[in-house]
Order: sequence, then C-alpha cells, then structure tokens
Amino acid sequence: MIEPERPSKTQIKKQMHALQELGERLVTLNPDQLLAVGLPEDLHEAVRDAQRIPGRESRRRQLQYIGRLMRDVDPEPIRDRIAAWDGLSREHAAKLHGIERWRERLLDDQAAIGEFLRERPGADSQRLLSLIRNARAERAAAQPPKSYRELFRLLRDILE
Repeated sequence: MIEPERPSKTQIKKQMHALQELGERLVTLNPDQLLAVGLPEDLHEAVRDAQRIPGRESRRRQLQYIGRLMRDVDPEPIRDRIAAWDGLSREHAAKLHGIERWRERLLDDQAAIGEFLRERPGADSQRLLSLIRNARAERAAAQPPKSYRELFRLLRDILE
C-alpha cells in the first residue's frame, strides 16, 4: 500500500512562517481594516492584544501565538484583502505624487501654467493664478505654506 506523499518538514516550516508573517501584517492594520478582514473572534482578540503589547519578547511570543491560530483559518481571503488595500494605497500615493509634481512645475515654470490650463479648460484660472502667486510669495518670504497647501487642494480637486 502506497502512502500519499507528506510535505517535508521544511515545507511545513515555510508554511508556518508564512502564516506568522501574515499575522504580523494583520497587527499593522487599523481597527476598521481588522474588522473588515472578518477574522474569527479568538484570532481577532490575539491581534488586538499584540497591537497593545509594547515589550519585544512578549510581542514575539504573541505573534507566534497568532501564527498558531492562523493554522485554523483559510489565509487566502485575508491575503487578497490586504493585497487589495496595498494596491489601493500605492495607486493613491501615485496620484498624490502626480499632484505634487504639477504643483512644483506650476510654481517653478511660468509656461507650465498655460499648459495646465490648456489640458484642463474647466479649471478656475483666476483662483489658480492667485494661489500660485501667493505660494511663490510665501516661499520667497519664508512664511508658512498656507497658499502652497491650498494650491495642492485645488489641484487635487481639478485633477480628480
């Protein structure tokens, strides 16, 4: 009689480490995200406890416990949910960087204003020009960046 092939000790260890790493990622989530994942009650409590533990060694033991609890849970839906959030946050960060690049171009290059207004004809040009002028003046006088921030908000509204 041929027995089905069992996973090796190394494979089992890799799987356990992967579950523990996923548990560590769960600890980094905020409370709303943690609820959205839909963890079993005992695992949810263990993650919340780990978030409150300041000590290094205590936290390590708690993470091992979370890894052990993760063995009874299907990790794929959790991985999918976290991957979706990571993808959204990368996309969001890329949008913000694009807005920041436009702001810097508008402040540094007079020709960029015309280009921006040609690409977005519905933009409030008077408000945009006023904020650019004020932001340049703030920068030159080393004042707090009130108009600089307001320019970012306006650009965000226009670009979205």
